[in-house]
This record gives sequence, structure tokens and C-alpha cells, in this order.
Amino acid sequence: MTARDPADVFTRDCPSRATVENVSGKWGILALVALHEGAFRFSALRRRVDGVSERMLSQTLHALERDGLVIRDVRSTIPPHVEYSLTTLGSDMAKRLKAMIDLIEGSMEEILEARREYDSRAGG
Repeated sequence: MTARDPADVFTRDCPSRATVENVSGKWGILALVALHEGAFRFSALRRRVDGVSERMLSQTLHALERDGLVIRDVRSTIPPHVEYSLTTLGSDMAKRLKAMIDLIEGSMEEILEARREYDSRAGG
């Protein structure tokens, strides 16, 4: 794919697939939506995204930064101060992901009922 070719996520070699994976993974979604609330230092972001390991959050942030969605701002203070925030593109994606999360959270009663019905039919 060249810069002039349109992205097609359904094409095997399209680089958009890597970005879809980075954004749509559990930690990518949660990191982006958390950063939509505002800038965070690493440890505060890790507390906000409960359950993520330090290593996984670091890998997620690096991937999102590489895709141009997250900014890592290192301030030359003692001790060094590193803060993460969203780019304009990252903010746009986070807003859309937040809408999806809101829909899921608002539909949990219906989702849990569907799970119960499925499990009772499946013998689970």
C-alpha cells in the first residue's frame, strides 16, 4: 500500500489492520477513553485503567503513540515528569469509543439477560 492508495482494513496487508488492533484491543480502548478525560501521568493512568499491568500499559501507549493517537510529553524536571495526552486524531477516536462504551454500559441489563438465556439453552 502506498500513501495514495485507500486503506482497506479487509485487505490482508493493509497497515490499517495494525491500528485497528491497537485501538480496539481491551487496553487500547480503555487507555484512549481514559485519556479523553484529560492528560495523565503513567501511574495515574494505570490506576484509572484498573487491572492493566505496567508492561501492558507501556506497550499499549507506545503502539498508540506510534499510530499518532497519543502524545508522550517528557518534562525536564527532577524527577522527570512524563504525561500522556491525546492528539486531535486520538481525541476523535476516543470520543467514538466512549459512545460505544456508553451504549454497552447502558445496555447491560439487556446483555446480561441475553447471556442468561443463552447459557440456559447451551446448558452452561
